[in-house]
Amino acid sequence: MTEHYRARAPLRIGIAGGGTDVDPYASKKGGCVLNTTINKYAYCTITPRDDCNMHVHSSYYGVYEAPLDGGPLKLDGNMDLIKAVTNHFGVKDGFDVLIESDAPAGSGLGGSSAMIVAMISAMSNLLGNKMYHDDIAKLAYRLEREVIGLKGGKQDQYAAAYGGFNLMEIDSRGVMVQKVDIDKDVSDELQYRSLLCYTGTSRESANIINSQIESFNRGENEKALDESKRLAKEMGKALMDGDIEEAGALLHESWGYKKQFSEKISNETINNLYDIAIRSGAIGGKVSGAGGGGFMYYICKDNKRAEVAQELQKHGVIITDFMFEPNGVTSWRTRNE
Repeated sequence: MTEHYRARAPLRIGIAGGGTDVDPYASKKGGCVLNTTINKYAYCTITPRDDCNMHVHSSYYGVYEAPLDGGPLKLDGNMDLIKAVTNHFGVKDGFDVLIESDAPAGSGLGGSSAMIVAMISAMSNLLGNKMYHDDIAKLAYRLEREVIGLKGGKQDQYAAAYGGFNLMEIDSRGVMVQKVDIDKDVSDELQYRSLLCYTGTSRESANIINSQIESFNRGENEKALDESKRLAKEMGKALMDGDIEEAGALLHESWGYKKQFSEKISNETINNLYDIAIRSGAIGGKVSGAGGGGFMYYICKDNKRAEVAQELQKHGVIITDFMFEPNGVTSWRTRNE
């Protein structure tokens, strides 16, 4: 009988305020982000072994093996997420780990953070450690951003851990997660009028984030960040009030400010696709995540979603079916013969 410890953590769409969760802005002025999780996931499966070795298999990054009885695993850019989790928990007994994701790397859906959240959840289940969503999110942030040193903000780990629509206020003290209470009729209508599409290109978020930070330090994008923070709060209110038209208009306004964070956030291809979507019936949209490529999210006018999708598909865009996911990370144990 083989025992597996599995976990899945949802990916997220950054709706508004993304970028204000990145230091030094977040610590100096306080950020605010509106995001929602979707039914696309990062998965981690851990299977105990009879030896002291770790065997990792990833559909994107290949195979990796390492002994666990020789001290902490060296963080060198190869499978660092699972290495950092293993080091943190001080695991010495061998295990196999399978890493899977419903979205390609660099897609702008918070995939690496969702993955480390799933890893922590699966590992804590294996070890019998009870961890709550906030504990998982805090640890995931510390390991990913501080221990490994991967560039990024503070929203992704909390989105994957908590799930659902959340407004997150972020400052030097940490992250306060406030659930956005949207009426079911409103969320169903937003679902109907939402469009998620893949541009066909991934990007390296660290370069974009570095550019945003440098721009802030030069005093060039502070106003745009301030406005984006304001719009995140206003969009959360619009959704709670059931005003999807207003939410779409605020999304359009937010995208205009987000492009001012860094010259790397948009490009000719993204701008062209955005213009096509607006002409076809989208109210507003944006690139999810740091920018530069990956997935784009739109809110469409009443009964215009299909037309927008058709026009974008003519230009090589891949329309992605999705549903909003109200739940955060979950883990379970299973036994196979």
